[in-house]
Amino acid sequence: MSDVIVRLSDVVKTYVMGDNEVHALQGISFEIEQGEFLSIMGPSGSGKSTCMNMIGCLDRPTSGIVEINGKRTSEMSEKELAILRNKTVGFVFQQYHLIPGMNVLENVMLPLKYQRVEMAKRKTLAEEALKAVGLEERMHHRPHELSGGQKQRVAIARSMITKPKILLADEPTGALDSVTGKQVMELFRTINHEEGTTIIIVTHDPGIGASTERCIRILDGKIVEEKAD
Repeated sequence: MSDVIVRLSDVVKTYVMGDNEVHALQGISFEIEQGEFLSIMGPSGSGKSTCMNMIGCLDRPTSGIVEINGKRTSEMSEKELAILRNKTVGFVFQQYHLIPGMNVLENVMLPLKYQRVEMAKRKTLAEEALKAVGLEERMHHRPHELSGGQKQRVAIARSMITKPKILLADEPTGALDSVTGKQVMELFRTINHEEGTTIIIVTHDPGIGASTERCIRILDGKIVEEKAD
């Protein structure tokens, strides 16, 4: 029997903005199995970012059920959500979010500091993560000394160091040229195949959507199409 790591059942998310209500998600349902490589695609304002926030345990549904790794997020405290997020989900963002005052190695080590892993082990694991993304020779450089593609690989190494079950990437190629973007997508594919990590790419780019094994297309807070290879 397959393991479902993400389950959304009739999820509604409504934001109140002054006198107006914004219906970001309108009854979305889907499941993601452990080890899938898929994309959630849609234009700006489609609800894909809200959907990402649900999967990443950054927000709760107005109604409906969100289950991450078998746990229903609406029933969890903020502390429990933070623990689930820290242990289960790795995040990669379009703008990298590297800390300028830290070198590459220190940036990658940072998530383990929050998990109170001792320093020597943090350093060893960070070095291994950087070697895996081909940046072992850049570990003592600062972010401003790296190219866009190198920064994104550092961000991916940082997201993987806690061995998350889910890697959630928000427009990860949006700030990259097409060649570098393809290299980053190949790195995601390698991580998926070799580590068994569930990779979820949130994107507006149809080319990225077509390059994943499954694509869920969202428009106006609803699923309008779902394709699988």
